Amino acid sequence: MSELLKKIDARTKLAGTNKLEILLFSLGMDHRTGRKETFGINVFKVREVMRTPEITSAPEMPSSVEGMVSLRGSLVPVIDLAKYTGLVTENKPEIMIVTEYNGHTQGFLVEAVDTILRLDWSAMRVPPEMITSRMGGLVTAVTELDKGTLVMMMDVEKVLAETTLIDDEHIFMSIEPVKEERMVFYADDSVVARKQIERTLSAMGVRSAAAINGNRAWEELQRLATQAEMSGRKLSDMLHLVLTDVEMPEMDGYMLTKMIKSDPRFAGIPVLMHSSLSGQSNQKLGESVGVDAYVSKFEPHKLSMKIREMLSI
Repeated sequence: MSELLKKIDARTKLAGTNKLEILLFSLGMDHRTGRKETFGINVFKVREVMRTPEITSAPEMPSSVEGMVSLRGSLVPVIDLAKYTGLVTENKPEIMIVTEYNGHTQGFLVEAVDTILRLDWSAMRVPPEMITSRMGGLVTAVTELDKGTLVMMMDVEKVLAETTLIDDEHIFMSIEPVKEERMVFYADDSVVARKQIERTLSAMGVRSAAAINGNRAWEELQRLATQAEMSGRKLSDMLHLVLTDVEMPEMDGYMLTKMIKSDPRFAGIPVLMHSSLSGQSNQKLGESVGVDAYVSKFEPHKLSMKIREMLSI
Protein backbone atom coordinates (compact mmCIF):
# COMPACT_ATOMS: atom_id res chain seq x y z
CA MET A 1 0.00 0.00 0.00
CA SER A 2 2.95 2.34 0.55
CA GLU A 3 3.87 1.76 -3.12
CA LEU A 4 0.36 2.85 -4.02
CA LEU A 5 0.90 6.28 -2.48
CA LYS A 6 4.65 6.90 -2.61
CA LYS A 7 4.41 9.39 -5.49
CA ILE A 8 1.48 11.29 -4.06
CA ASP A 9 3.36 14.61 -3.85
CA ALA A 10 4.16 14.52 -7.57
CA ARG A 11 0.47 14.32 -8.38
CA THR A 12 -0.13 17.95 -7.51
CA LYS A 13 0.78 18.76 -11.12
CA LEU A 14 -2.66 17.45 -12.13
CA ALA A 15 -4.39 20.42 -10.55
CA GLY A 16 -5.15 23.20 -12.99
CA THR A 17 -5.79 20.71 -15.82
CA ASN A 18 -9.29 19.72 -14.62
CA LYS A 19 -7.88 16.29 -13.76
CA LEU A 20 -7.68 14.38 -10.51
CA GLU A 21 -6.66 11.05 -9.06
CA ILE A 22 -8.89 9.16 -6.68
CA LEU A 23 -8.20 6.22 -4.41
CA LEU A 24 -10.90 3.59 -4.83
CA PHE A 25 -12.13 1.71 -1.76
CA SER A 26 -15.00 -0.50 -0.66
CA LEU A 27 -16.90 -0.81 2.59
CA GLY A 28 -18.00 -4.42 2.17
CA MET A 29 -21.08 -6.24 0.97
CA ASP A 30 -24.33 -4.67 2.09
CA HIS A 31 -26.48 -7.65 2.95
CA ARG A 32 -29.65 -5.59 2.64
CA THR A 33 -29.04 -5.01 -1.07
CA GLY A 34 -26.50 -7.68 -2.01
CA ARG A 35 -24.25 -5.01 -3.49
CA LYS A 36 -20.66 -4.03 -2.79
CA GLU A 37 -20.39 -0.32 -3.52
CA THR A 38 -17.19 1.36 -4.73
CA PHE A 39 -16.27 4.75 -3.32
CA GLY A 40 -13.53 7.24 -4.13
CA ILE A 41 -11.49 9.82 -2.26
CA ASN A 42 -9.15 12.43 -3.71
CA VAL A 43 -5.53 11.29 -3.42
CA PHE A 44 -4.57 14.83 -2.39
CA LYS A 45 -6.32 14.19 0.91
CA VAL A 46 -4.76 10.81 1.66
CA ARG A 47 -1.70 10.73 3.89
CA GLU A 48 -1.29 6.97 4.09
CA VAL A 49 -3.09 3.63 4.01
CA MET A 50 -2.40 1.12 6.76
CA ARG A 51 -3.69 -1.91 8.61
CA THR A 52 -6.08 -0.83 11.32
CA PRO A 53 -4.07 -0.25 14.52
CA GLU A 54 -5.37 -0.74 18.03
CA ILE A 55 -8.22 1.68 18.65
CA THR A 56 -8.92 3.19 22.06
CA SER A 57 -12.59 3.85 22.64
CA ALA A 58 -13.56 7.40 23.56
CA PRO A 59 -16.68 8.47 25.49
CA GLU A 60 -19.44 10.71 24.14
CA MET A 61 -18.61 10.11 20.50
CA PRO A 62 -21.08 9.50 17.65
CA SER A 63 -21.74 5.78 17.12
CA SER A 64 -19.71 5.66 13.90
CA VAL A 65 -16.60 7.00 15.66
CA GLU A 66 -14.75 3.92 16.88
CA GLY A 67 -12.35 5.90 19.06
CA MET A 68 -8.81 7.23 18.80
CA VAL A 69 -5.47 5.89 17.62
CA SER A 70 -1.99 7.23 18.27
CA LEU A 71 -0.07 8.07 15.10
CA ARG A 72 3.45 9.39 15.58
CA GLY A 73 2.55 10.95 18.90
CA SER A 74 -0.78 12.47 17.83
CA LEU A 75 -4.26 11.25 18.74
CA VAL A 76 -6.37 10.73 15.63
CA PRO A 77 -10.15 10.05 15.61
CA VAL A 78 -11.22 6.94 13.69
CA ILE A 79 -14.52 6.76 11.80
CA ASP A 80 -16.06 3.50 10.63
CA LEU A 81 -17.47 4.51 7.22
CA ALA A 82 -19.64 1.39 6.92
CA LYS A 83 -21.37 2.27 10.19
CA TYR A 84 -21.67 5.89 9.17
CA THR A 85 -23.32 5.03 5.85
CA GLY A 86 -25.62 2.50 7.48
CA LEU A 87 -24.22 -0.49 5.59
CA VAL A 88 -24.95 -3.85 7.17
CA THR A 89 -21.72 -5.83 6.86
CA GLU A 90 -20.31 -8.92 8.56
CA ASN A 91 -16.57 -8.32 8.42
CA LYS A 92 -14.68 -5.97 10.69
CA PRO A 93 -12.79 -3.38 8.60
CA GLU A 94 -9.07 -4.12 8.50
CA ILE A 95 -7.84 -1.10 6.55
CA MET A 96 -7.54 2.51 7.70
CA ILE A 97 -7.17 5.41 5.28
CA VAL A 98 -5.44 8.28 7.06
CA THR A 99 -6.70 11.56 5.64
CA GLU A 100 -5.99 15.23 6.17
CA TYR A 101 -8.60 17.95 5.72
CA ASN A 102 -7.96 21.56 6.53
CA GLY A 103 -5.01 20.65 8.73
CA HIS A 104 -6.97 18.03 10.71
CA THR A 105 -6.09 14.34 10.56
CA GLN A 106 -8.54 11.46 10.89
CA GLY A 107 -8.73 7.78 10.02
CA PHE A 108 -11.45 6.14 7.92
CA LEU A 109 -12.03 2.42 8.40
CA VAL A 110 -12.79 0.58 5.14
CA GLU A 111 -12.92 -3.05 4.02
CA ALA A 112 -10.34 -2.72 1.24
CA VAL A 113 -8.56 -0.28 -1.05
CA ASP A 114 -8.30 -1.03 -4.73
CA THR A 115 -6.27 1.25 -6.95
CA ILE A 116 -5.66 4.86 -7.88
CA LEU A 117 -7.71 6.06 -10.82
CA ARG A 118 -6.70 9.06 -12.91
CA LEU A 119 -9.51 10.83 -14.74
CA ASP A 120 -10.86 14.18 -15.83
CA TRP A 121 -13.27 16.09 -13.59
CA SER A 122 -15.59 16.26 -16.59
CA ALA A 123 -16.03 12.48 -16.21
CA MET A 124 -17.38 13.04 -12.69
CA ARG A 125 -21.07 13.73 -12.90
CA VAL A 126 -23.56 15.19 -10.44
CA PRO A 127 -25.19 12.14 -8.78
CA PRO A 128 -28.73 11.28 -9.93
CA GLU A 129 -31.55 11.90 -7.48
CA MET A 130 -31.92 8.17 -6.83
CA ILE A 131 -28.35 7.92 -5.46
CA THR A 132 -28.62 11.22 -3.60
CA SER A 133 -31.75 9.99 -1.87
CA ARG A 134 -30.45 6.49 -1.15
CA MET A 135 -27.13 7.75 0.24
CA GLY A 136 -28.64 10.61 2.21
CA GLY A 137 -26.73 13.29 0.30
CA LEU A 138 -23.41 11.62 1.10
CA VAL A 139 -22.27 11.36 -2.53
CA THR A 140 -21.07 14.50 -4.33
CA ALA A 141 -20.15 12.97 -7.71
CA VAL A 142 -20.27 9.69 -9.61
CA THR A 143 -18.40 8.16 -12.53
CA GLU A 144 -18.65 4.83 -14.34
CA LEU A 145 -15.61 2.67 -15.04
CA ASP A 146 -15.07 0.70 -18.27
CA LYS A 147 -16.46 -2.48 -16.70
CA GLY A 148 -19.65 -0.72 -15.65
CA THR A 149 -18.64 -0.25 -12.00
CA LEU A 150 -20.12 2.90 -10.51
CA VAL A 151 -17.69 4.92 -8.37
CA MET A 152 -19.16 7.35 -5.86
CA MET A 153 -17.17 10.28 -4.46
CA MET A 154 -17.97 10.61 -0.78
CA ASP A 155 -18.71 14.01 0.74
CA VAL A 156 -16.03 13.79 3.40
CA GLU A 157 -16.90 17.26 4.66
CA LYS A 158 -20.37 15.99 5.51
CA VAL A 159 -18.86 13.00 7.32
CA LEU A 160 -16.58 15.22 9.38
CA ALA A 161 -19.31 17.74 10.14
CA GLU A 162 -21.54 15.00 11.53
CA THR A 163 -18.89 13.04 13.44
CA THR A 164 -16.42 15.60 14.76
CA LEU A 165 -18.79 18.47 15.61
CA ILE A 166 -16.78 21.01 13.63
CA ASP A 167 -19.77 23.35 13.31
CA ASP A 168 -20.16 25.78 16.20
CA GLU A 169 -23.10 28.18 16.34
CA HIS A 170 -21.36 30.87 18.39
CA ILE A 171 -18.80 31.41 15.61
CA PHE A 172 -21.49 32.72 13.28
CA MET A 173 -22.93 34.93 16.00
CA SER A 174 -19.58 36.72 16.30
CA ILE A 175 -19.41 37.67 12.61
CA GLU A 176 -19.98 41.38 12.04
CA PRO A 177 -22.27 42.56 9.22
CA VAL A 178 -20.96 44.76 6.42
CA LYS A 179 -22.13 48.31 5.91
CA GLU A 180 -22.28 48.35 2.10
CA GLU A 181 -24.31 46.17 -0.25
CA ARG A 182 -22.21 43.45 -1.85
CA MET A 183 -22.83 40.37 -4.00
CA VAL A 184 -20.83 37.11 -3.80
CA PHE A 185 -21.18 34.08 -6.05
CA TYR A 186 -19.95 30.78 -4.62
CA ALA A 187 -19.50 27.25 -5.97
CA ASP A 188 -19.16 24.08 -3.91
CA ASP A 189 -20.36 20.50 -4.38
CA SER A 190 -20.65 19.78 -0.66
CA VAL A 191 -24.04 20.42 0.94
CA VAL A 192 -22.33 21.02 4.29
CA ALA A 193 -19.85 23.50 2.82
CA ARG A 194 -22.56 25.40 0.95
CA LYS A 195 -24.61 25.66 4.13
CA GLN A 196 -21.64 27.04 6.05
CA ILE A 197 -20.83 29.56 3.33
CA GLU A 198 -24.47 30.64 3.20
CA ARG A 199 -24.57 31.11 6.97
CA THR A 200 -21.32 33.11 6.88
CA LEU A 201 -22.53 35.43 4.11
CA SER A 202 -25.92 35.79 5.76
CA ALA A 203 -24.28 36.81 9.02
CA MET A 204 -22.28 39.40 7.06
CA GLY A 205 -25.40 40.70 5.35
CA VAL A 206 -23.95 39.91 1.92
CA ARG A 207 -26.21 38.90 -0.96
CA SER A 208 -25.24 35.65 -2.64
CA ALA A 209 -25.96 33.10 -5.35
CA ALA A 210 -24.57 29.57 -5.59
CA ALA A 211 -23.83 26.62 -7.85
CA ILE A 212 -23.11 22.97 -7.05
CA ASN A 213 -20.03 22.67 -9.28
CA GLY A 214 -17.67 24.64 -11.47
CA ASN A 215 -19.46 23.90 -14.72
CA ARG A 216 -22.81 25.16 -13.47
CA ALA A 217 -21.07 28.11 -11.83
CA TRP A 218 -19.48 29.08 -15.14
CA GLU A 219 -22.84 28.83 -16.93
CA GLU A 220 -24.45 31.10 -14.34
CA LEU A 221 -21.52 33.55 -14.32
CA GLN A 222 -21.70 33.84 -18.10
CA ARG A 223 -25.41 34.56 -17.78
CA LEU A 224 -24.66 37.35 -15.30
CA ALA A 225 -21.98 38.75 -17.63
CA THR A 226 -24.43 38.80 -20.55
CA GLN A 227 -27.06 40.44 -18.36
CA ALA A 228 -24.57 43.16 -17.40
CA GLU A 229 -23.65 43.76 -21.05
CA MET A 230 -27.28 44.06 -22.11
CA SER A 231 -27.98 46.58 -19.34
CA GLY A 232 -24.88 48.60 -20.21
CA ARG A 233 -23.29 48.04 -16.79
CA LYS A 234 -19.93 46.72 -15.70
CA LEU A 235 -20.21 43.24 -14.24
CA SER A 236 -17.94 44.29 -11.37
CA ASP A 237 -20.67 46.73 -10.28
CA MET A 238 -23.10 43.82 -9.90
CA LEU A 239 -20.82 41.01 -8.73
CA HIS A 240 -18.05 41.70 -6.24
CA LEU A 241 -16.42 38.33 -5.47
CA VAL A 242 -16.36 34.72 -6.66
CA LEU A 243 -15.75 32.08 -3.99
CA THR A 244 -14.88 28.60 -5.25
CA ASP A 245 -14.08 25.15 -3.92
CA VAL A 246 -11.31 23.12 -5.59
CA GLU A 247 -12.85 19.65 -5.91
CA MET A 248 -16.07 19.66 -7.93
CA PRO A 249 -17.55 17.35 -10.57
CA GLU A 250 -17.63 18.41 -14.24
CA MET A 251 -15.28 21.38 -13.67
CA ASP A 252 -12.97 21.95 -10.71
CA GLY A 253 -12.13 25.25 -9.05
CA TYR A 254 -8.79 25.64 -10.80
CA MET A 255 -10.41 25.40 -14.23
CA LEU A 256 -13.25 27.71 -13.18
CA THR A 257 -10.69 30.29 -12.08
CA LYS A 258 -8.86 29.98 -15.41
CA MET A 259 -12.11 30.61 -17.28
CA ILE A 260 -12.92 33.66 -15.15
CA LYS A 261 -9.44 35.17 -15.42
CA SER A 262 -9.30 34.69 -19.20
CA ASP A 263 -12.60 36.53 -19.77
CA PRO A 264 -12.20 40.35 -19.79
CA ARG A 265 -15.81 40.79 -18.69
CA PHE A 266 -14.76 39.62 -15.21
CA ALA A 267 -12.01 42.20 -14.82
CA GLY A 268 -11.91 43.61 -11.30
CA ILE A 269 -13.76 40.66 -9.75
CA PRO A 270 -11.47 38.75 -7.36
CA VAL A 271 -11.55 34.97 -6.95
CA LEU A 272 -11.24 33.50 -3.46
CA MET A 273 -10.43 29.78 -3.26
CA HIS A 274 -12.10 28.01 -0.34
CA SER A 275 -10.92 24.44 0.16
CA SER A 276 -10.14 21.67 2.62
CA LEU A 277 -7.04 20.95 0.51
CA SER A 278 -4.90 22.99 2.86
CA GLY A 279 -1.39 22.13 1.63
CA GLN A 280 0.97 24.86 0.43
CA SER A 281 1.27 23.14 -2.94
CA ASN A 282 -2.47 23.51 -3.53
CA GLN A 283 -2.36 27.18 -2.59
CA LYS A 284 0.51 27.75 -5.02
CA LEU A 285 -1.40 25.96 -7.76
CA GLY A 286 -4.34 28.25 -7.09
CA GLU A 287 -2.06 31.26 -7.46
CA SER A 288 -0.73 29.86 -10.75
CA VAL A 289 -4.19 29.99 -12.33
CA GLY A 290 -4.95 33.47 -11.01
CA VAL A 291 -6.64 32.92 -7.65
CA ASP A 292 -6.43 36.15 -5.66
CA ALA A 293 -6.53 34.60 -2.18
CA TYR A 294 -6.97 31.27 -0.40
CA VAL A 295 -8.83 30.41 2.79
CA SER A 296 -9.34 27.04 4.48
CA LYS A 297 -12.75 25.50 5.06
CA PHE A 298 -14.56 25.09 8.37
CA GLU A 299 -13.34 28.43 9.71
CA PRO A 300 -16.28 30.82 9.20
CA HIS A 301 -14.68 33.69 11.10
CA LYS A 302 -11.53 33.56 8.96
CA LEU A 303 -13.69 33.26 5.85
CA SER A 304 -15.69 36.35 6.81
CA MET A 305 -12.52 38.31 7.54
CA LYS A 306 -10.97 37.36 4.18
CA ILE A 307 -14.18 38.22 2.31
CA ARG A 308 -14.36 41.57 4.11
CA GLU A 309 -10.74 42.27 3.21
CA MET A 310 -11.23 41.39 -0.46
CA LEU A 311 -14.40 43.44 -0.72
CA SER A 312 -12.53 46.37 0.87
CA ILE A 313 -15.27 47.02 3.40
